[in-house]
Amino acid sequence: MGAAAQVRVQETPIPGLLVLDLPVHEDARGWFKENWQREKMVAAGLPDFRPVQNNVSFNGAAGTTRGLHAEPWDKYVSVLCGQIFGAWVDLRRGPGFGAVATVQMGPGKAVFVPRGVANGFQTLAANTVYSYLVTEHWSEASRAHYSYVNLADPALQIPWPISLDEAIVSAADREHPFLAEARPVQPKKIIVLGGNGQLGRAFAQRAGQDQRLEILTRAEADLSDPHFAENLDLAGCSHVINAAAMTAVDHAETPAGRSEAWQVNATAVRRLAQRCAEQGVALVQVSTDYVFDGTSGDVDEQHPISPVGVYGQSKAAGEQAVLAHARNLVVRTSWVVGEGNNFVATMRRLAESGIDPLVVDDQIGRLTFASELTRGILHLIDTGSAPGIYHLQGEGEAASWHQVARTVFELCGHDPDRVQPASTAAYRAGKGTMAERPAHSTFNLGKIRAEGFVGRPERSLLSEYLAVLARVS
Repeated sequence: MGAAAQVRVQETPIPGLLVLDLPVHEDARGWFKENWQREKMVAAGLPDFRPVQNNVSFNGAAGTTRGLHAEPWDKYVSVLCGQIFGAWVDLRRGPGFGAVATVQMGPGKAVFVPRGVANGFQTLAANTVYSYLVTEHWSEASRAHYSYVNLADPALQIPWPISLDEAIVSAADREHPFLAEARPVQPKKIIVLGGNGQLGRAFAQRAGQDQRLEILTRAEADLSDPHFAENLDLAGCSHVINAAAMTAVDHAETPAGRSEAWQVNATAVRRLAQRCAEQGVALVQVSTDYVFDGTSGDVDEQHPISPVGVYGQSKAAGEQAVLAHARNLVVRTSWVVGEGNNFVATMRRLAESGIDPLVVDDQIGRLTFASELTRGILHLIDTGSAPGIYHLQGEGEAASWHQVARTVFELCGHDPDRVQPASTAAYRAGKGTMAERPAHSTFNLGKIRAEGFVGRPERSLLSEYLAVLARVS
């Protein structure tokens, strides 16, 4: 097949709405075309479209006009027989709302219609057959998520070849609202698992401003349940962020804890990754510095993993399960601070209670505030960052737990010398089963900075966090 006969993809005034030129091979018997060919079309610039249903519309008379309907799924439309004039209107919330694109189509063209763009067409020949592939199964309940706009709205100025006064149009289509009253189509939802954790609570705080976020607690999605992934409703979902984990690192070294850690952090994550892949949903897995042995600092995403404890081993297994599927992200972090129990909150409480703590001074890392972690993860999603691993932790100089504790005391107005240093070995003495902690928990952040994300200074965030704790205490 020559270069002139290759699939070509062209952009339109509506972002994401793409027109495809399809090679049509004709001879005395008729013609043949590859109406849908995933590999060639993705290579030409089409998104990796995964249809689940094929619908066909037969239209007996020229002038049959249908639309304009925006459905909550992606659509790939083509003409199998005849000719149409196609019209599309962007009904997605945002600056492009109301944008219009039109294309005259025969068998040699197809159009990829992204979710939330209203679709309409008018037949220009009798016995026209219009076909469309969609990415969600249709159901009566899905109608509640449709949006509509009137074919005749003068604000759209659609140049229908056959006057709508003479066209064949259903009564329902004639009664659709004009653009000024049309309901914008909401973006696909982002499900966050682990809603009761520090990171989950930070996402819940953002949900008021970001309507995509749907927060699920353990009561709604329990990773210790072997059937949780199969029961997870992913309809209308673009991403799942797995912020749930078994993080009791010392308990994980016990027989019962080992089983729980592997179920929640590895087995359940593998099933979740499979389920997301089946549904065409991207998965963001939140991971940990414990996948490393801590002998090196400033590790980048290419550094070999080498976990020394059960918790780190189970999280490393979860990472590999997620990375086995395309489109997924693994975001490693460390020393998370948010709403709930954490080191900073504990040090503040001890400072205010007059207790002088003993704190290890040979474990080095950086605090990561949950609010910054949510911001960074959503940045990766919204900018379409490439799949793979990203390191995301707080900005600033690396410090020991002892140094962090001293800073907390200082910012709370207490004498930092009240915080006593201790080696990890001395701190562990006589405390029974304890997991190994990484001596170094510092990441190289070059990759995520290259994606355009820069975190706020750690000390400013720490001051703000302590001020919030002071207000609510």
